Amino acid sequence: MPKLYPEALLFCVLWAALAIWGGLELGWKAGAALTLGLFILIMPTSAAILSRTGSFQLERGVRWGILAVAAIAVLSIMDANP
Repeated sequence: MPKLYPEALLFCVLWAALAIWGGLELGWKAGAALTLGLFILIMPTSAAILSRTGSFQLERGVRWGILAVAAIAVLSIMDANP
């Protein structure tokens, strides 16, 4: 059985939680946009960083940064639409 990495598992759980939360608060389209949008943004970015630099630390920072920006965007949209 492959080794589970706690940081990667936590990232996936938070990504899913953000998509579910966005879907519950803003509608299913927002949840789908978060799921697909983050997938389309994070995967190529991670691949590009790793192929060019080989730095897992840089890739991890960029990945978490993208997730944080998505969470801030959801909070901002929720605040704008009471």
